[in-house]
Amino acid sequence: MKFTYNFADINGKVPMIEFLDSLSIRERAKIFACIDKLIELKNIGLQPKENLSKHLEDGIFELRVSFENRIARSFYFYESEKRLFFTHGFVKKEQKTPKKEIERAKTIRKNLRGEI
Repeated sequence: MKFTYNFADINGKVPMIEFLDSLSIRERAKIFACIDKLIELKNIGLQPKENLSKHLEDGIFELRVSFENRIARSFYFYESEKRLFFTHGFVKKEQKTPKKEIERAKTIRKNLRGEI
């Protein structure tokens, strides 16, 4: 079975799509290219480097995408062994990933799993 991904849908809202809609077409394309690269690396058994993907805490990971003059982060988690769910994204304004964004990803995961 190959790795696949999806976007978390919480009561008809898809925060990752809302984030993607806030970006330019070029930025959106770059995020999808990075998602595809992440999935491709996973499918051939290679661990992505930290400049692409990094584990943050409690099973929450971030996809790191640099644009010309800003940086975007998209959060995801593994729902099953080979299924990734992207929760949301944001444009980074400070060096460290804000704790509230990590907590938002955890809340979306709990909603998706029916734990809330």
